[in-house]
Amino acid sequence: MSVIYLLITVSIIVAIIFLVAFISAVRTGQYDDDYTPSVRMLFDDEVKKNPNKLIQTQKEKQKSI
Repeated sequence: MSVIYLLITVSIIVAIIFLVAFISAVRTGQYDDDYTPSVRMLFDDEVKKNPNKLIQTQKEKQKSI
């Protein structure tokens, strides 16, 4: 029974160590994304469908018929 208490104590200590390591990594900016903002401008010119323009072209086609 004492082994269970030892294992629970050790697992809680390890979990606390990982939590502290994660929090310190987040505070120091380890997970900040520096690459995506510089590349995002390359993909801004993708063609976006404009539903209003589609409706206007359909109305113009109907008028010409």
